[in-house]
Amino acid sequence: MRRAMQLTAAVLVLSSAAQAQTAAPAGGGPGHGYVEGVAQSAFGNVTSQSYGVEVGFTVAPQLQIFGEAGQTRNVAPSSLGAAAQLMAGALAQTQSNVNFTAREPAVLVDAGVKYLFGAAGSKAVPYLLAGFGVARVTRDVTFTVGGTDVTTNLQQFAITLGTDLSGASTRPMMVFGVGVTYPIWRQVGIDAQFRFGRIFAEEQAINSSRLGLGIGVRF
Repeated sequence: MRRAMQLTAAVLVLSSAAQAQTAAPAGGGPGHGYVEGVAQSAFGNVTSQSYGVEVGFTVAPQLQIFGEAGQTRNVAPSSLGAAAQLMAGALAQTQSNVNFTAREPAVLVDAGVKYLFGAAGSKAVPYLLAGFGVARVTRDVTFTVGGTDVTTNLQQFAITLGTDLSGASTRPMMVFGVGVTYPIWRQVGIDAQFRFGRIFAEEQAINSSRLGLGIGVRF
């Protein structure tokens, strides 16, 4: 995360130094806004998918405020799989054909600022962003014995799941990102984007990156 913050700061400094040769992006005047749907590949300790919606409003020629909400299907840290493996091992002491799955989906809501910069005469608008929000993470672990799900009946095997393998919590998160938007037809545009997020979970902070594409409308 420190390297991502340093890179973001460096690009901001370089882009600010070049302002004498840049122009405000098309549609970037105060009062303009956008809404877009996004689909992303999410990767960190595991690889999954993420979907969501983003809205934003221009408050200065090269500055926007934005908000996004979405879901990443799995942000499970390595500790979740390790804990599930230990539990499966204990269950296998008395049962045969024991298997498990360990997922940790997250619902994300965050808001922040987006800095736009672009060369005169170019329709492409690169940007940097930084934001803060919350993530609702759910530890979704299942155990099967002989192909039968026994997760809700583990007490019969003298096993009880702890909070490291069950339950949900809402935790603060930070997000940094880069991207570039490009108009494709009238007010419709595409947004190629990368997001780096850090969820400050109780046991272990979770890093999750998202790379994808947004399609939206400017108004």
